[in-house]
Order: sequence, then C-alpha cells, then structure tokens
Amino acid sequence: MSPAQRIPLNTLAIAFGLAGLAAIWTAAGQLLGVPDLIGQALWGVVGVAWIWLIVAHLRRGARSAESLADQLRHPAQGPIAALVPVVGMLLGADLYRFVPLAGEILVIASIVVAALFAGWILAFWHRGSLPPEAFHGGYLLPTVAAGLIAATTSFRIGLPGLAIGAFAVGVFFWIVVSTVLLARLAFFAPLPDALTPTCAILLAPPAVAGTAWFTINGGHTDFVSMALLGLLVVMALQQVALIPRYRRLTFTLGFWSFTFPVEAAAGYGVEWAALAAFPGWQDVAWLLVALATAVILAVAVRSVLLVTRVRRGARRAEIALRHADDAVEAGALRGRDTP
Repeated sequence: MSPAQRIPLNTLAIAFGLAGLAAIWTAAGQLLGVPDLIGQALWGVVGVAWIWLIVAHLRRGARSAESLADQLRHPAQGPIAALVPVVGMLLGADLYRFVPLAGEILVIASIVVAALFAGWILAFWHRGSLPPEAFHGGYLLPTVAAGLIAATTSFRIGLPGLAIGAFAVGVFFWIVVSTVLLARLAFFAPLPDALTPTCAILLAPPAVAGTAWFTINGGHTDFVSMALLGLLVVMALQQVALIPRYRRLTFTLGFWSFTFPVEAAAGYGVEWAALAAFPGWQDVAWLLVALATAVILAVAVRSVLLVTRVRRGARRAEIALRHADDAVEAGALRGRDTP
C-alpha cells in the first residue's frame, strides 16, 4: 500500500474565506442592524473548519512519506501555511469580545507563530532556490496578510504598539512582494490555470490595510484611508478585467483564493459607506454584503460537488484537487533546468 499524500495546503483557504464571511456579517451587525447571532454563528463555523483542517492535515501527514518541512518548502504550497495562524488571529479577536483572556492568548500565540513562520520562510527564500515561475499571489500571505491582520487583531485586544509595528511590516512587504509579483506576471510565462485564482489576492492588501488603519485611528477618514481606498478601486478594476480569464478556468479547490479578497474588499466598502453616510448608503452596503456572500456560497457549493465526485472515485476530480501543486512543481523544475 503506497503512503498517503499530504493534503494540499491551499485547502486552508477554506477557513480563511469563511473568516472573511463571518467578519463582514459581524460588520453588518454593527452597522446595518443585523442580529449579532448571525455573525457569531458564522464564527462558530470558522472555528470548526479551522480545527478540522488542522487535524485533517496532521492525520494525513502522519501517514505520508512527505515531511512537513518538504511541504513548507514547496514553491506552490509553502507560503499558504501562513493561513493557520492568520485565521487563529481572526478567531481570537472575535473570542476576545466574550472571553477576553482566551481571545488574547489565541491572538498573541497566533501572532508569534506567524512571525516565526515569516522569519523562517524569508530566510528560505534568501537561498535563491525558487525559480521566478514559481511565484504566485500566495506569497503575500506570510508577511502582508499576517502583518496587516495582526495589526487589526492586536489593536482590538489592547496592544496598540504591536498593532502599529505589525501594520508597518504588512505595508512594507506589500510594496516589496507586490512589485516582484507584478514583474513575474508581466515578464514571465502565465501562471498555470490552477494557480491563476491566486491573482485575486492582490485585491486584499488595500482592503485589509484599510480596515487595520480604521481600527488603529478610530474609524476616521484621513489621507491614509483615502489613499488605500483609491488603491482598492484600482485593484478591483484589475479583477474585473480578469473575469474573462477566470471564467475559462476549470474549478478546483484553489477557487477558495477568491473568497477572502472579495470579503475583505466588500467589508472595507461597507465601512466606507457607513462613514460617508450618503443617501442610500445602506442599500450599497447591503449590495456589497450580498455580493460577498454569493461568491463564497458559489465556491462552497462547487467545492462540495467536487469533493463528492472524489469520494465516488471520479479520477478527474481527484486530479483537480492536486492540480495546483503539480502544475507549479513542473514549472519550478523547468525553471531550474533552463540554462
């Protein structure tokens, strides 16, 4: 009997996307009068999904010939591991509202794990062993997503100094990593189809940074928040222009890459609508909430159908589950072999 394969780390985006949905419905509870029970029920789903995914990865990993270190060094999968502590931060910040000590411990522990992982993976990248073809949107996760979400969550648990430092880390690496990523997309071969959804991650940084800044500065509009809104608009227009390319893709679990960026952008839009308070702002805010919810429901339904086909023994669906990793592995090897 051959050893089991490790579960691809891109499945961790499921909990991340669900966390984005819970966050936007929590914001709807605060700004639109939605019962808080809806948001809290969704956070419960996030917690179950987060724990279940961690346990599933550990159980499968114990039966695999591939080590965790090898998976973390994988050019496609490695950076996505940052989603474990990132989702932990979001869960901890919500838990802090009800059980402050437990929430604080979870947020701080998750930030420590995220920082250690960021330091390790930055050192690994410095080895120069990754070909440019292996670079994708998930490389924003260990430093940019982790830094900016750490800024929001640490401020919410009463650590403003840590929040400002984390915000600086997130913004710095947003500039650096995005520059490299845009250069890779422009001057090298296109991403494999199964990794193309990671381009949606470019939508998230201005939205997550905007939410972090609103949290830090008390929800006031200023030069920074307006600048981030402008960047979000440009990134949103880029995603709209990419829709024809996205529509040609075969569905895989990699489509969960779309979910959190859409949720984050919609959530930041709801915050701006409430602050601007223009006539009909509630209608705009509800439209954003509905759009974000529709996106994640569509991806969730397609994912259930895909996994159902896998359990029925559909070979093509099973291949789809690992397509992203295999495609980038091949690209990386071609990059190493090219003189």
